[in-house]
Formats: sequence, structure tokens, C-alpha cells
Amino acid sequence: MWFGFSIRPQGWTLPSPWDPIAGDYRTRDGWIRLHTNAPDHRRAALAVLGVNEDRESVAAAVAEASCDALEAEIVARGGCAARMRSSEAWSVHPQGRSVAAEPLVAWRTAPIDAPALRPRRAPDPLDARSAGARSAARPLAGIRVLDLTRVLAGPVASRLLAAYGADVLRIDPPDWDEPGVVPEVTVGKRCAGLDLRAPADREQFEALLAGADVLIHGYRPGALAGLGYDDGGLRALNAGFVDVALCAYGWTGPWSGRRGFDSLVQMSSGIADAGQSWAGSERPTPLPVQALDHATGYLMAAAAVRGLLLRRDHGLVATARLSLARTAVLLDEAGPAMPAPGLAAESAEDLAPGVEATDWGPARRLHFPVEIDGVRSGFERPACGLRSTSPQWRER
Repeated sequence: MWFGFSIRPQGWTLPSPWDPIAGDYRTRDGWIRLHTNAPDHRRAALAVLGVNEDRESVAAAVAEASCDALEAEIVARGGCAARMRSSEAWSVHPQGRSVAAEPLVAWRTAPIDAPALRPRRAPDPLDARSAGARSAARPLAGIRVLDLTRVLAGPVASRLLAAYGADVLRIDPPDWDEPGVVPEVTVGKRCAGLDLRAPADREQFEALLAGADVLIHGYRPGALAGLGYDDGGLRALNAGFVDVALCAYGWTGPWSGRRGFDSLVQMSSGIADAGQSWAGSERPTPLPVQALDHATGYLMAAAAVRGLLLRRDHGLVATARLSLARTAVLLDEAGPAMPAPGLAAESAEDLAPGVEATDWGPARRLHFPVEIDGVRSGFERPACGLRSTSPQWRER
């Protein structure tokens, strides 16, 4: 159930997570999905199609197009689109072959005091507490997580870390919004805004990174470097942070720099096609939840914790790279499952006690999905709006 929505608004309604244009469309030779939630992506798709912003006009224009050509044109324009491919077609596609050869989590480690990683790191907050204190209620208390991610895998990762006590500070650019999911994913966090093209904001970002224990980011490969923050530049600011990053289509291959989201990867990798066959449907049938996002988010959180332990116990600085497409390979390799009974209807017992005073109104939330013996999970802060606090760390 947490792979869907965990929040239950009381007296208010979540906005739709989807833009009116976003969705699956039939072309003259197959199906294509347009992802238009972001204004820039919507403008790119409409510009390629040459139509106004209404679904009927979009459908009519797409119906006359070729899947491959339309996908390529929208992507080249800076938009997001994916034609539906079968698992077999994806397995022989250059990007499908490339991502299948990647590890589920690509690790890179080095001694933290190697010359390339100086100046020396600040004291590790985990070092300052006894083993007994660490295994108490909030094992990640004092850990600072700088969150540069947006929908949806990265926010899921940082949400899990916040549930175990981490100080998560999410940073968004001035014009970004995702109103359909912000109340779902900002619980436990503080949210601030910075423009990494503005000198004063860059200075503030660099100060935040210098004090971070974990950096979680979801920029496309090369995009953060394009802002002046390649791996070497980031390490020069902080030699010891744990670097966890994700992308959509993998870190190698011809599509490694392609923009993407869970719903697009499900179309590309054969999941939506397999669902269509399973359901006997005339349309693409993706998973009932954005499972690639959520699964990758939990893997990212695990990678962050492992990176912290490598730093504390072995003096290693760790970098972890994950992708939605590689998580899709993991799902595909599991093979078909036997039919399972449906979920029981939701009841009051599924809800955690208490009311969450979010920025949008009161809400209930499902019981937390992960249990660890002797450890208390839970959120110290209600869900909040983007850019609702100042970009500063709390005192340890």
C-alpha cells in the first residue's frame, strides 16, 4: 500500500498527480506514452505535435505519427515520451542490453583520506554515539541528508531515512512543483529552495553540502556537472559524504542521458506490454502502482545506510548509482508469479494513530511499512510545502 499513497487527507483532497495531457496514445504503428507533468515537457510535446493544449487534438495528431519518429522528436526537443516495447524487443535494444549488464547498485569506494578526497572530512556523527545509543529509538539521528530529488524514487528514499531520525533537507529550484505528490513524500523533511544558477544560492548550496553526510540526487547523468558540480567538485567541498544517485534509463548506453519517469520506463522495458497481454486489454497495462520508483527508492535508502557504515567502519567514501531501468530488469528476471488474492479492503486498523497536521490540512497516514527490532520508526515533522523553510541545517 505504501507503493501507492500512504496519506489519507481529512476534509481536503489531493490534486491529481497527472497533467491532463499525460497518458497513453495510439499511433499509426503502436502505442506511445507522453509524460507532460512538467511545463517544459508539455511544451516540448505540443511543439512537436503542432497542436493546442487539449487531449483530443493531441490524440488526433499522435494517431497520424510513427511511434519511433515521434518518440525521437519529442526527446530531441527536451520532452519525455516512450513507445511501448515488448520485453523481447527491449532485451535486444542497445539501451536494454546496456542496462541489463549494469549491477543493481553500482558501487565505487575509495579511502576517505586519499589525496583526491582531501580536505579531510568532518567527524562522523555515527562515531560520536555508542553502539547502544545508535540502536535506540532514532538510529539516524544527527545524520544530515541533502535531498536534490523530485518525483518519485529519490523522495521515497529520503522519506525512509527521515523515518529513522535523519535530518533531511530537500532543495528545489524556484519554479518546480509537483502538487499531486508533495504531501505524500515530504513528511519528516524540511523543504527549501535554491537556484543553482544564482551565485548567492550556489554559495549556500556549497555550505550545505560541506555539512552533509549523505547527498541524494536524481539529476540525469552529466546534468549536475553541467551546473559546475562534477564528482571532483563535489568531493572538493566535502570529502566524506555518501553519494547516492539515480537516473531513469541507466548509467551506460545511448539513452543514459535521457529524461524519464517510472511510467515511461514501464513502457520502454516491456512491463506495460506484458500487462496488456496478461489483462487481455486493448491498451497498455502498467503496474497498478509506480513500483519501479518505490522499489528503487528503498534500494537507495539501503545504499545510503550502507555507505554510512562503510565510512564509519572502514574509512571508505562511497558512491552508489541506481536506475529505474535496472530495477525493471530485476523485476523481469523474477519471472511471472502465481496469481495472488487481492488486498483486503482498507480498514481503520491500517492507519497509524494520530493526526498529521500537514500544510494542506489534517491527514492520517498508513502504518509505517518497515519494522526493525528495537528501533522506532516514525516522522517528527508533518508533510510540508516546497520551499517552506530556510536552506540551513539544524544544529546536531
